[in-house]
Amino acid sequence: MKITVITSSPRKHGTSALLADEFIRGAEEAGHTVFRFNAAFEKISPCLGCDHCMRNQGVCVQKDSMEKLNPHLLEADTVVFVTPLYYYGISAQLKMVIDRFYAINEKLLGSGKKAMLMATSYDDYDWTMKSLSLHFQTILRYLKWSDAGALFATGCGSRDDIERTKFPEMAYQMGMGL
Repeated sequence: MKITVITSSPRKHGTSALLADEFIRGAEEAGHTVFRFNAAFEKISPCLGCDHCMRNQGVCVQKDSMEKLNPHLLEADTVVFVTPLYYYGISAQLKMVIDRFYAINEKLLGSGKKAMLMATSYDDYDWTMKSLSLHFQTILRYLKWSDAGALFATGCGSRDDIERTKFPEMAYQMGMGL
């Protein structure tokens, strides 16, 4: 299986990076091929809404790191979104990538892909991940992709916090279980 993991934290060794690392370790040990795209460390510009891509077979007017991601995104059987929770939603880095799906929308819509979401948060209120979960479900519904699961690591404000939880092992098991 081909898996594309899109991470979005600007912290290379942060809480969500640990989830991604463990998921990838499990997926690779299970024999899957994984491509990791670290959105926070790539050159990505926001969608301009210019529709150049609609008039030019999905070619975006912007020449940036989306050109590196898109082939892997199109080939992937499963796409894994990994984000820290920012103001009860996905990070700006991940949102910018998802907005840029627009250029290849026709190829992504109804493509039979599966998607997963992994997120970390400082807060652990019972409603902490509600908006994020709803947004993820809306994206899946629009793209007609299947929900392959979610991992919400709440109460993990630092790397030390998350390392003392079951969440890294859960991410590993999710990778192994695909």
